[in-house]
Amino acid sequence: MTATESLSAAAPAPSPSPSSPSPAEAATAAEAGDAHTRLHTPVLAWFEQHARDLPWRRPEAGAWGVMVSEFMLQQTPVSRVLPVYEQWLARWPRPADLAAEAPGEAVRAWGRLGYPRRALRLHGAAVAITERHGGDVPRDHAQLLALPGIGEYTAAAVASFAYGQRHAVLDTNVRRVFARSVTGVQYPPNATTAAERRLARALLPEDETTAARWAAASMELGALVCTAKNEDCARCPIAGHCAWRLAGKPAHDGPARRGQTYAGTDRQVRGKLLAVLREAVAPVEQTALDAVWDEPVQRARALDGLVADGLVEPLEGGRYRLPAGPATPAGPAAPTGSGAPAGPATPAGPGAPTGPGGSRT
Repeated sequence: MTATESLSAAAPAPSPSPSSPSPAEAATAAEAGDAHTRLHTPVLAWFEQHARDLPWRRPEAGAWGVMVSEFMLQQTPVSRVLPVYEQWLARWPRPADLAAEAPGEAVRAWGRLGYPRRALRLHGAAVAITERHGGDVPRDHAQLLALPGIGEYTAAAVASFAYGQRHAVLDTNVRRVFARSVTGVQYPPNATTAAERRLARALLPEDETTAARWAAASMELGALVCTAKNEDCARCPIAGHCAWRLAGKPAHDGPARRGQTYAGTDRQVRGKLLAVLREAVAPVEQTALDAVWDEPVQRARALDGLVADGLVEPLEGGRYRLPAGPATPAGPAAPTGSGAPAGPATPAGPGAPTGPGGSRT
């Protein structure tokens, strides 16, 4: 040990001042300072060439079209959303058009997208927009966040994609891109962390228009190239700077992802019960519902759950229908409902739920 090293070892480490950044914060700041050259420019250029022509990205979609797409894309791939989205906007081109209908009509039109409580929440948001904001989707982020069924992700996505504002839009695809390219790990944590939010904010371009474009571009990169499985590094515009790739692509060391089962679950039973009610033009007798599933205990449990979630309305005489009045679905804004399987999502990684705005493949 040299004399200098001896003095360094003997001297106590200086205490950081309250304003001193932590090592993690300092790393985040350094990354942000270099982001324009290493990340923004190549990803935005790639997006300019490879962005998909999706209807909710077109100017005529407006804020309402963007909001509808964000609800539908939660845990559901683009290919399944496209036909339902087109039908939805043709029938309800404005929030007030949807608000004027019974919530059960939203559930009916939702079809087999899966997680049908999203339909109730979208109907509730349309009612609130009509009553509080004159039928126009609000521009203000706080007002968006105050709408029923709107969580942190959806409010940021609508403000960014519809109004070109500067917000960190953290869906599963974006989180995975940041985890690999910046943090150097294969998958992000199961739930969004404060550190991820800080990093996303630090990486935002200062210019509002560029920040909104960056949000869409980083999301598209995760959906098309930096996918959960079989990532295509040869097509990635930032492969040369990707921390995970440069480290040799170390394997994920967290809990293994458990695949979502569907066959034989209460979700499947609920989907079958809802399918009968969606097709019916009049209230349905209990016997018609009994015919879709042989096991009576599971069938009754599934039906009770649909009633509790506000997706089914019981009537006198043992009859049922889709909700005709104001619905008050249980649970948080993130979709946790049931119905037909949402189809293969784009998970953040092992054990990671897709969550709001998850799959955009």
